[in-house]
Amino acid sequence: MGKESIEIWVRRCAARMDEAGLFFGHGTDNAWDEAAWLVLHALGLDPGASFERWDLPVSREDAVAIEALLQRRIETRQPLAYLVGEAWFAGLRFKAAPGALVPRSPIAELILNGFQPWLTEPPQRALDLCTGSGCIAVAMAHWMPTLEVDGTDISETALDIAAANVRMHGLEDRVHLVRADLFDGLESEAYDLLVTNPPYVPVKRLAELPAEYLAEPSLGLVSGSDGLDLPLRILRDAPRVMRPGAVLFCEVGESEGALQRVLNRVPLTWLEFERGGGGVFTMNREELLAARPDVDAVLEQRVHVT
Repeated sequence: MGKESIEIWVRRCAARMDEAGLFFGHGTDNAWDEAAWLVLHALGLDPGASFERWDLPVSREDAVAIEALLQRRIETRQPLAYLVGEAWFAGLRFKAAPGALVPRSPIAELILNGFQPWLTEPPQRALDLCTGSGCIAVAMAHWMPTLEVDGTDISETALDIAAANVRMHGLEDRVHLVRADLFDGLESEAYDLLVTNPPYVPVKRLAELPAEYLAEPSLGLVSGSDGLDLPLRILRDAPRVMRPGAVLFCEVGESEGALQRVLNRVPLTWLEFERGGGGVFTMNREELLAARPDVDAVLEQRVHVT
């Protein structure tokens, strides 16, 4: 019997993944793409590049490697990115490890588009708040070669992973990592671009998430009872570190509706993405300052809720 092709193995793995009820949301959104990533990685091929030789035969040794990785994916329910130790974001390869969320966000599309048409002139200094793996900070610095970026996070483990990604891309001179609880210790009016993908999952929702999400650190996911604890603090305090005219881009994912309800008088500008995804809004510094009374009122009310 002849050797089976890569395509046959991808089809086989995709079928097994569907049968096992795996969840796809950490770099892929369907069984076929996840299976292709798994098979190509097991074969030592680059899943981040264009690949067309699906007819190539798979050796017996490589078939064993594919099967072993597939079994780990099914049995552990860990994101494939953790099992293979890497993920792709904004066209770049990143180290992925359980101490930080798997790199993913529709913000990648904004980075590749240079944040147009929202920025009126090229930014000089950016802040990636809640940087996690550092994927947003690194991608911004890579695709915007004159940009200086600070990446902050409260987790030392996440910052270690981010540091490895900064080194991988040779950006130590322009990406600086700082341990901080949101804006604590940051310089006033230092940034003309602020990008953040903070925790935004309601605490009660955590137990309902697929196992693949539970493999990630809860510190990077959970943000109070309704998912808004950190987004509201960011809306309140961001102007302090933003220069006049600076722009904020913030992802709140599934908490978009909740944020709109509590800030129903605030004109949040929600973005649309050609490549899918949502839950990202933008505001400039002046809009944030104008919204401050509404944000303060919501935060004050939340303090008194028992």
